[in-house]
Amino acid sequence: MTPDATALHSPYHPIEFAPEEFFTGTLACSGMFIDRFGQVRRRFVADIYCESRDNGFALHESFIFDDGETEKRIWEITKDMNGNYTGHCDDLFGSATGTLEGPALKWRYQFLLNLGNRKLKVDFDDLMVQQSQNVVLNRAKVRKFGILLGELFITFQRNITTKAA
Repeated sequence: MTPDATALHSPYHPIEFAPEEFFTGTLACSGMFIDRFGQVRRRFVADIYCESRDNGFALHESFIFDDGETEKRIWEITKDMNGNYTGHCDDLFGSATGTLEGPALKWRYQFLLNLGNRKLKVDFDDLMVQQSQNVVLNRAKVRKFGILLGELFITFQRNITTKAA
């Protein structure tokens, strides 16, 4: 697989990612943020519960970070007639847009990141790749004014929980 997910159609990548199917029920995730200098800055676990909607689904996320901070977020995701996705949550500036290519879903959005008592608007360039029936890997590049701040790496696993809720 190429880093930009352009060569994903081959006999070695037979999975067609369907987020509305993968994110059904209960999932667990774990991840970390690595800054542009290669330092791990933050780690977390989260439990996710998905509710089906008429034209999409809602992801209820409950995070626990390595410093003890907790965070909850609800993503509302819809799929249009062309197979593209749109996402909304309280921490977004505008909406997230997603396109599918084989096992990969590419998201782009602006996120309001909590930094102490203020919010910083950053750009996310997400690549989610379904590895198996029960695992999705996510790599997100985080930028401000086009400058890379770091990368977020997340593993989503179906049918298990972390007790982060």
